Amino acid sequence: MDWLNEVKWDAGGLVPVIAQEVGTNDVLMFAWMNREALQKTTELGRAVYFSRSRGKLWFKGEESGHVQLVHEVRMDCDNDVLLLKVTQQGHEPSIACHTGRHSCFFSLYKDGAWQAVEPVLKDPESIYK
Repeated sequence: MDWLNEVKWDAGGLVPVIAQEVGTNDVLMFAWMNREALQKTTELGRAVYFSRSRGKLWFKGEESGHVQLVHEVRMDCDNDVLLLKVTQQGHEPSIACHTGRHSCFFSLYKDGAWQAVEPVLKDPESIYK
């Protein structure tokens, strides 16, 4: 597993990860991975993150069904950020955000305030039980 040693893990053993949609190149979300999450992601071909709030692995879509199929895992030039090229599954149009939106980056700063510029595609109450 030498390739895992090439990643510059932070003091907590984590690395930041950006999920980008194949085709549209939309940035869907930001999350964290530990070594085990990255290893499982490459083995399974689906996104597995590390939930800092829960202190455990988080298989994207385990509750919502909004699974991310991973096509590529890329690392930046400093070896301290990962980029996943994914196909977001589970809903059409795709939902990556726990708020029921396509992307977690739905807030736009404009005229001195943050404005939601992407619609809620599915009520989060119906996604998470």
